[in-house]
Amino acid sequence: VSSKEIVQQLIENSTTFRDKTEFAQDKYIKKKKKKYEAVITIVKPSTRILSTMYYAREPGKINHLRYDTLAQMLTLGNVHAGNKMIVMETCAGLVLGAVMERMGGYGTIIQMYPGGGPVRAATSCFGFPKHFFDNLHEFPLSKVESLLSGTFSTEALPSEPEGNALAEEESNGMSHEKQVTEEEPTTDAAMEVNQTEEQETMDISTKDVEFKENKEKEMKENVREKQRKQWERRKKLIETAALLRERNSDGLIVASKFHPTPLLLALLEFVAPSRPFVAYCQYKEPLLECYTRLRERGGVVNLKLSETWLRNYQVLPDRSHPKLTMSGGGGYLLSGITVVLDKDRSDSSPSEAMKMEEPSSKRCKVQDLHC
Repeated sequence: VSSKEIVQQLIENSTTFRDKTEFAQDKYIKKKKKKYEAVITIVKPSTRILSTMYYAREPGKINHLRYDTLAQMLTLGNVHAGNKMIVMETCAGLVLGAVMERMGGYGTIIQMYPGGGPVRAATSCFGFPKHFFDNLHEFPLSKVESLLSGTFSTEALPSEPEGNALAEEESNGMSHEKQVTEEEPTTDAAMEVNQTEEQETMDISTKDVEFKENKEKEMKENVREKQRKQWERRKKLIETAALLRERNSDGLIVASKFHPTPLLLALLEFVAPSRPFVAYCQYKEPLLECYTRLRERGGVVNLKLSETWLRNYQVLPDRSHPKLTMSGGGGYLLSGITVVLDKDRSDSSPSEAMKMEEPSSKRCKVQDLHC
């Protein structure tokens, strides 16, 4: 039985359907279709679809980041193709995926991550082609301080895995030959004494030898693969550090569960002047503290702390109106533009800064009163 037949049967058996108004009948039919019709639509993943899905099902994984707030972040961060962006987020890779989608595979993205490695669960859901990840770099937050102080260094890179593999094979071959030459006289004597016993145990011994050889080969391959991955990881780390040392990034986006103040103060050092930055937080108080610290530090202009407001509307013929329920809050955004930091002014005392800001006439009156 199809769903249309079920809905038609329900309409025919309903005693109150004919007495309802036209709007009520449409509502009744839609309600029954929604209940009995199973429609599956396959759509291409996008930032809006994934952010809506995460916000509806698992908002804690994306720090309760609403899709309209994410759109504001991309706009305030001036994300476009060809940019060199720094992204620090703990939203399961949703913000990173949104930036990659907006840039379209052109430009450079440096992802800062805490812990042992980046989390990109949502990024993998976008289905980006392979070349999108060619310009994606990653750098741990634990090494940012050493990079800023100039003490950043990696351990000595291991030699290329191919050279190690060849050396291991040669050494293993030489040792195997030595073992064979040493065992020749003993095996000859044993064969003269117990030829019959060796023939019986030959099959078993050959199987054991083959099993051991295969196991040793697997272990060697695993070691080589591990060395190769470590070598590639360290090579990428050095390349990312070189990109950060240039300090010419075109933008900074922070959406983390950590306090935004130390993150912004550290990562703004890698952003070029006259470039935008934006930080997201679920709560207002951490961003207020960050706002105050940035104003005291200087080097930024056009600082704004904002909250996005979203309300859904029902749009239907002759009955369009805002919906009764709406989202309570989508988080807060702190945005601004970097400028060249005046070190002389930042190093001066607060009293000297106040004197510099006071008008000349006011300073004269204050000096006369002291006299």
